[in-house]
Amino acid sequence: MQEGLTQRALDAILSQVNPCDSDGEDIDLQPDSDSDSELSSDEVTRPQPKRACLGSDLTEAAEDSPVWREERVGARLPLTPIEAYAADGEPTPTARTSVSSRLESFLRFITLDMLHSIQECTIQHARRADHDSWFVDIPELMAFIAIVILQGVVKLPSLRDYWSSNLGNPQITGIMSRNRFQDIMRHLRFDDSSTRVERAKTDEFAAISGVWGSFVSNCISSYSPGPHIAVDAQLLPTKTRCRFLQYVASKPEKFGIKFWVACDAKSKYICNVLPCLGKDPSGPSGPSGPGGEDVVMRLMEPFLDKGRNVTTDSCFTSLSLAQRLLRRKTTILGAVDENHREIPQSAKQTDRKRLTTQVFSTSGATLTAYARTRRTSVHVLSSMHSVVHTENAPKRKPNTVALYSSTRCGADAMEQMLRNYSVRAATRRWPVAVFYYMIDMAALNAHALYGACTGRKERRADFLAELATELANPHVGEKKARKEQLLRQQPPTPEPGKRANCQVKRCNDNRATVRCVSYRYTCGKCRKEAPWHCQDCE
Repeated sequence: MQEGLTQRALDAILSQVNPCDSDGEDIDLQPDSDSDSELSSDEVTRPQPKRACLGSDLTEAAEDSPVWREERVGARLPLTPIEAYAADGEPTPTARTSVSSRLESFLRFITLDMLHSIQECTIQHARRADHDSWFVDIPELMAFIAIVILQGVVKLPSLRDYWSSNLGNPQITGIMSRNRFQDIMRHLRFDDSSTRVERAKTDEFAAISGVWGSFVSNCISSYSPGPHIAVDAQLLPTKTRCRFLQYVASKPEKFGIKFWVACDAKSKYICNVLPCLGKDPSGPSGPSGPGGEDVVMRLMEPFLDKGRNVTTDSCFTSLSLAQRLLRRKTTILGAVDENHREIPQSAKQTDRKRLTTQVFSTSGATLTAYARTRRTSVHVLSSMHSVVHTENAPKRKPNTVALYSSTRCGADAMEQMLRNYSVRAATRRWPVAVFYYMIDMAALNAHALYGACTGRKERRADFLAELATELANPHVGEKKARKEQLLRQQPPTPEPGKRANCQVKRCNDNRATVRCVSYRYTCGKCRKEAPWHCQDCE
């Protein structure tokens, strides 16, 4: 009888216990009255996750109202993935048929039309300044860019060292004199300065926006990226005066112009790029505000509706962005800050077992919380994975985190490649700094495009050196032809009673009366006698 009463009392107590309040631990039916006083202040004030019990599933609402459901690792999630883009990155048909040399690949991005525009603006500025007859032609402008590229391959302390007798590069000295290079640099312009003030009212990038827009369009039209595109922010280090100069404390060089870049994760090809113009109405706002989603949508606009995936960092990733991209048949794989308002409270635990994984699902996306250490966790939002499983390795890393790491490093590798052979140099004009950045990106893309079109694998340093040679060849050939023409116009012999200066480079002050086969006056010391043969002896 007594046992029956005890059992009914126990059943009554258990019937009042919510199974969702237990994580599998033993239930204390007689709690100590002093147990509340033994809790620490952190445990008392820590907000508890809002969970609801629906059958055997646990759901939880985040601060920004999305409802998450905790899932079992390896289980199939209620997510219908879209058909993924299957092809690797490759040149577009137009680019493939038009690229057979390094020069042709580079001119796909900085075209002859762009060079004509730069030529006209440069001549216009020079003639307004002080030179009514100043002129620069397209081959000389290409030779100027060739010198800039060579200066990026081999770094020297100052500009004049490239033409010095001890440290100078013979290839640079043979292309152009230092005074002429500095003269072109002084007058280099990219727009009509007489209309810039009016255009700058609606376009902060007016000083170079025409050339810049053509460059970005050429990047988009020359290459079709693969299934994974990485989006990242980059800082162009410069201290030139402009309204959109930014200070970023986390960067080694704190001041610069910020750009948002989308690149192919595998080939490191730069697919699209946007400048960060601050509060300019013609450009997107910063990623920390509501415009961060707009930045990703603008960068991905040419590549949407194909089943591609975009990899983003925590500055851009959000559940609303994932849903916007899904409507355009594009998935997202991005890191999320642990204090983000859209993730559930139970995913923000700061003390969990090392190398463990939690999986949450909501409408159209999954969230993976992976504890690298006891105190640090990685949170990855994905709209492309219908199953989250851990790899069979000591770190037991989830497939979402592993794929994020492999695709996210594409943007970091691209940034490192730009820094390795950067043509950036000291300048007081921000359009010139942007032009240097454009040359860096054009050379990087040209290397990727040349290898994809020709199938040749070439070290990037060798590619840049050969590209500079091909860029300079038209100007060097014209200069050599003009020099030879001037030599031909000289009289065959000096005037009676006079002797001409020896024109051999190694000779300084000797006199000569005869010319060699290349029409140079040659003294006796510099002359090389060659025996001749008649037709029968030959």
